[in-house]
Amino acid sequence: MAEDSEDDRVYTVVVNEEEQYSIWPADRVPPAGWTAAGRAGTKAECLAHIELVWTDMRPLSLRRRMAADAATKTGSQD
Repeated sequence: MAEDSEDDRVYTVVVNEEEQYSIWPADRVPPAGWTAAGRAGTKAECLAHIELVWTDMRPLSLRRRMAADAATKTGSQD
């Protein structure tokens, strides 16, 4: 495989139902459970985009559970 600096392939940013991001070769169908997130470009461009948009690395299900736990704790202190 080519070094990153020599990688001239086009990638697309993909996201799964847990709002986790990755890159995938643009000429291939994303794997099951992943969908295109509307951004394509060089590997570096796609990774830079992911760094901007993926600000919370926790899976969506964990964030939801933590929010529900926090709401339960807040509600029980009334």
